[in-house]
Amino acid sequence: MSESTDVPRPVKVIVADDQAAVREPLAAVLSLAEDIDVVATAANGSEVLTAVAAGPVDVVLMDLRMPVMDGTEATRRLNEAHPDVAVVVLTTFADDDSIMAALSAGARGYLTKNAGRQDITRAIRAAASGQSVLDREVQDRLLAAVRTRQPAPQQPLPADLTPREREVLTLIGQGLPNRAIAERLFISEATVKTHINNLFAKADIRDRADAVRRAIDAGLA
Repeated sequence: MSESTDVPRPVKVIVADDQAAVREPLAAVLSLAEDIDVVATAANGSEVLTAVAAGPVDVVLMDLRMPVMDGTEATRRLNEAHPDVAVVVLTTFADDDSIMAALSAGARGYLTKNAGRQDITRAIRAAASGQSVLDREVQDRLLAAVRTRQPAPQQPLPADLTPREREVLTLIGQGLPNRAIAERLFISEATVKTHINNLFAKADIRDRADAVRRAIDAGLA
């Protein structure tokens, strides 16, 4: 009897960009990855919603500035109607307003179009597994925006956070992605993800941007 092998299901992706010259080559390049299946492309947010409804879809690679319905509004609607579908923003815009609007709408990742193929595929895989990936420039701008905003009432961290969970939160607040946190703490990325999941649940943290804010508020970053 032959030995059965479990093959992971490819991540099903929609590529959304209003420019065909960007959308089609990007979809073709992503399709070269064995674990990524580009199931549809879309020229605007309305087409994204239609394609997701036809499903199944795991991740939407979303441009922001599109006609009919922009990427931020499409992300907000997806987060409400299909919270299991992760959005990774891929855009030329890295201004504070665009970043905050997209993350607040529910985007799980945010990359600029300077990102290479490996960065994009890594972000797609991370988003599909429930992780957040932010471009380094986006991380820096987010940290700067949080640090310069008007002071808000601090929400104390739960007393039952473990020392390791506080370390992880500190490093998130410093802008480190999961891989760098794993290297810094000499643990695996899977262990980092476990700590982050526990941390988010205990502290009622919504996403990575919220974690950065909480770390700064707590004086950890």
